[in-house]
Amino acid sequence: MRAMNEMTTGRVTSADGTSIAYDQSGAGPAVVLVHGAFTDKTHPTLCGVASALAPWFTVFNYDRRGRGESGDTQPYAVEREIEDLSALIEAAGGSAMVFGGSSGAALALEATARNPAISRLAVWEPPYHVDASAPTLSHDFASQLQILVEQGRRTEAAELFMIEAAEVPQATVTAMRAHSSWSAVEAIAHTLAYEAALMGPGNPLPTELLTSITQPTLVLIGENSPMWMTNAGKAVAATVPRAVRRTLEDQTHNVTPQSLAPELLEFFIAT
Repeated sequence: MRAMNEMTTGRVTSADGTSIAYDQSGAGPAVVLVHGAFTDKTHPTLCGVASALAPWFTVFNYDRRGRGESGDTQPYAVEREIEDLSALIEAAGGSAMVFGGSSGAALALEATARNPAISRLAVWEPPYHVDASAPTLSHDFASQLQILVEQGRRTEAAELFMIEAAEVPQATVTAMRAHSSWSAVEAIAHTLAYEAALMGPGNPLPTELLTSITQPTLVLIGENSPMWMTNAGKAVAATVPRAVRRTLEDQTHNVTPQSLAPELLEFFIAT
């Protein structure tokens, strides 16, 4: 029997042959964690959540394609990412609960609508634009990001995404560029076009897709997150038929695992 604090690494092969790397910990029903932009499976929030859930669940924390230790077969398509998640679930035994954060939440929602092997879904602040409080993005935003990367202008691609999509102040981005960690940001910049493609032109709420989700769904938002993000979470919860919504006190979009994990534990253990 696997020790609850033991972590192993593994790989699955997606439908198009892409190798997807994951960390596995714990024992019990399967939970798959899906990360968002600028992150991979080593992100402290995901690692903290995996550690907190491991006493009750077998947790699969994976690198989305193009990130960390996973492959990146071209051309990119959202459908390929859905297939990646399906491959993880198959490796987990054919059924799993899923958590997705930020743009990873949008991916998890897309996958849940198409894959009945996902038994329960929890999401953290999927960044849809549902009203005028959201940032305005051009409909060719994904193409802009891809062109910058193809031209070798990774810093400009990362800056564009941070300022336009994430509303990070220019002064903050400039300070980040001076930090030693900026090289990691540049290394993952090619995946920002993937995030934009996943969200769709203008990040619209995918109403038809959301209404087709039949699995129990938990939508989590932060008390101190930007209004447009909390409004998006409320819209998702109001559209998915079996969704419930919870607000985490004192949390921003950069949620802590200490706040997130208890909500996920309560929701997932209900099965």
